[in-house]
Amino acid sequence: MASPESVTVVVPAFNESGSIGGVVTALRAAAPWHEVIVIDDGSTDGTGKAAQDAGARVVRHPYNKGNGAAVKSGIRAASGEWIAIVDADGQHRTDDAKRIVEKLGDYDLVIGARDPRTQATAGRRIGNAVLNWLASYLTERPIPDLTSGYRAARRDYLLEFIHLLPNGFSTPTTTTLAFIKAGYNVAFEPIAAAPRVGTSKIRLASDGAKFFLILLKVITIFSPLRIFAPVSGVAFAVGAAYGAWNYVYHARIPNGAVLLLMFAVFVILVGLISEQISALRFEGRRS
Repeated sequence: MASPESVTVVVPAFNESGSIGGVVTALRAAAPWHEVIVIDDGSTDGTGKAAQDAGARVVRHPYNKGNGAAVKSGIRAASGEWIAIVDADGQHRTDDAKRIVEKLGDYDLVIGARDPRTQATAGRRIGNAVLNWLASYLTERPIPDLTSGYRAARRDYLLEFIHLLPNGFSTPTTTTLAFIKAGYNVAFEPIAAAPRVGTSKIRLASDGAKFFLILLKVITIFSPLRIFAPVSGVAFAVGAAYGAWNYVYHARIPNGAVLLLMFAVFVILVGLISEQISALRFEGRRS
């Protein structure tokens, strides 16, 4: 079990002056953390000063780069063995941080899985449910909350995947999938999310599409056949059925059926090559 004294708490923040002081104060009262770092991501409302006044160490970006870029700056700046990531908007209950951290050691990544009933809107709940289902299929294990930003992990392992982390709002998605597909121990700890202070910066339509694309990107990096095999299987089944039907009723096999069968073979071969490249990447990393 990780002790709070070995944990750096990273709080990415952009224009969160209304909540950041309270978040830092509550964190410092919750446990004797190694340090609390607030990444002021180019805020224009005094977020950095409010965080510093509350007792946090502040790392400032000269302009807004995105939540993921702030998390990466926090990972690089941290000096603790473990890192806990907490949102600055007041949604995360700071007393849950100790429960999450207590599982570190047995687990390499612990994620605060929100009760769906406590999430902001019906649209957000539906979108997260779809992403959770797709991620569960692609990783072959249940994922109750793919996009929760409340998490803690070993710093060395986060640095291992830091080059994969995007600068936008999908760092939780990427780290969750990367840790699972790399074979690290991942746990989900149930938490409740409080109403956020201020207005959410995530837009369901545009950011939801980004989450989906990043999810596919990470899985094709770590487990390509989970994408290529179903596509190949569907193309093969359609091509075989189309060809058989035409052969029975018209005594010929159309070009379309042949193209679909060729496409299926091509896709599965690309998938197999990608799977071998993925395996070699991990063998090289661990040697």
